[in-house]
Amino acid sequence: MIANDPHTIFVCQGTGCVSLRSSAIQKALEQEVETAGLAGSVQVKLCGCHGFCEQGPLVAIEPEGFLYTHVKAEDAPQIVREHLRDGRPVERLFYRDPLTRSAVPYYHDIPFYKKQMRLIMRNCGHIDPERIDDYIDAGGYEALRKALLEMTRDEVIEEVSRSGLRGRGGAGFPTGRKWAACRRAPGEPKYVICNADEGDPGAYMDRSILEADPHSIIEGMVIGAYAIGASYGFIFVRAEYPLAVDRLRIALRQAEERGFLGDNILNSGFGFSIDIDRGSGAFVSGEATALVASIEGWSGEPRPRPPRTAEAGVWGKPTNINNVKTWAKVPLIIERGAEWFASIGTEHSKGTMVFSLSGKVRNTGPVEVPMGTSLRSLIFDIGGGIPGGKALKAVQTGGPSGGCIPAELADVPVDYERLTELGSIMGSGGLVVMDEDTCMVDVAKYFLSFTMQESCGKCVPCREGIRRMHEILVDITEGRGQEGDIELLEQMGETIIDASLCGLGGSAPNPVLTTIRYFADEYRAHILEKRCPALACKSLVSYYIEPSKCQACQICLRSCPVKAIGGGKDQVHVIDQAACTRCGTCFEVCPPRFGAVTRLSGMPVPVAPPLEERLVARAR
Repeated sequence: MIANDPHTIFVCQGTGCVSLRSSAIQKALEQEVETAGLAGSVQVKLCGCHGFCEQGPLVAIEPEGFLYTHVKAEDAPQIVREHLRDGRPVERLFYRDPLTRSAVPYYHDIPFYKKQMRLIMRNCGHIDPERIDDYIDAGGYEALRKALLEMTRDEVIEEVSRSGLRGRGGAGFPTGRKWAACRRAPGEPKYVICNADEGDPGAYMDRSILEADPHSIIEGMVIGAYAIGASYGFIFVRAEYPLAVDRLRIALRQAEERGFLGDNILNSGFGFSIDIDRGSGAFVSGEATALVASIEGWSGEPRPRPPRTAEAGVWGKPTNINNVKTWAKVPLIIERGAEWFASIGTEHSKGTMVFSLSGKVRNTGPVEVPMGTSLRSLIFDIGGGIPGGKALKAVQTGGPSGGCIPAELADVPVDYERLTELGSIMGSGGLVVMDEDTCMVDVAKYFLSFTMQESCGKCVPCREGIRRMHEILVDITEGRGQEGDIELLEQMGETIIDASLCGLGGSAPNPVLTTIRYFADEYRAHILEKRCPALACKSLVSYYIEPSKCQACQICLRSCPVKAIGGGKDQVHVIDQAACTRCGTCFEVCPPRFGAVTRLSGMPVPVAPPLEERLVARAR
């Protein structure tokens, strides 16, 4: 029987799995282990996000590494009795390869995990984030011990500098240089901040790490504070992340109880404490100076630079700000050395990056790969490709301030320099996959609508410029585009980038400029031909019922929400184009075996077929 040896059942309790009632799964497993008399040899623990969100709720059995997918509370008896008591794993709960349909029992054999290099996410899914002993057993706080007791402040900064670590929250500024600048800056006290204000649509990497491995961020911050000479720190986290906040609070309390935070950490004479500051969810608060203003109690609005936050941040004192993923890397660099870290990645972009893989891809979730990995590998080797047999069209990197990269450039290695050359950015790691049905003009409009709403309004180029660009895109997608609009968008975008006060306005035009750069034909089709090639812009799409295929079944007629379809039981149905709202309901409900409703690219023409074509022969 397997249960003769110690086993741990890890139940994913990340936000995604919690929303699917994974808490009930854990309770059911705990009860079943007790009932089966296995409490002495089997532990049931919660863990954070595994990353394989598409397959949740997830349950892992360690030490073998079995992974069960789409688990329900009622599966608990079979998992405990058959697998842990009798040694017969439950095959029906294994992940199945979408192509071969073969069962894959171990998570390390699943391509989604096999193709990754999980350094930042090293503990995600493998420890209980609410138990500090789990983190310590995994080697946690050993890097802090080494830094405080064996290294000088200069040696810590030098190690981080030689590693080539760059900030994982935006522009990729060298971390060691930032730390050194803050340490040199006059003024006391000094502060360090963890920027966990993750505001990109579809991005949840930082949240997943905070929920799954909060101690790695705390350890990294204490090491950084020691090197810089800071005595106080903040974790600035979105209020929309309640689970992350709860686990951070638990971790901070435990770290202080064990002597990893407080007045005299590890008897080194160095003292440091951390407070949690909950952001209100404003996207612009992720910008350094706006974040500082928010911590100080002001509205999260950016200010001109210089001075930079390293010189004058929180309450005018030197302040160092790094992202969640950057802090999580620091303990590894101190533990394993700069040379080890620098050996991973590309010449100028070292280490790994965590991406939030989302959009039109089979496997969504946070994934971690070495810098220099191609977009194609991310999408097809890890993400499992595009569902429905569709073709890849574009990839948007860097969140709403990033750019859209066409499929023909999917083999380009992803690092800071190459993405900049392509007109995009790394950002915090958002990665949205788009298939052939995506309209790139509509995508640009969507991301611009987000940044327009999130602009603080402090500077005119951002406040007014983005709004005007959005108005032009609305006109183009609704059939009112004019010749010269493309050139006007390009001119306005470049002006906004040059003149905006902060990074929000300075990067907001990127989705527009890159879609024009790579998909200009799509813009011209909207403007000159009044049609949407992707059949996505409602105002440029019409629906038509082919008389020869219509069976007069009245399904579309009864389903139309605005009663724009006419015809009777024995008559071909007709769409009143003037009344039609182009919602697509008729297209969706028409039985595939009939295929009578056709979707056409182009502005609708309110014309009905002749009466004789609308009559259906009773003989049919």
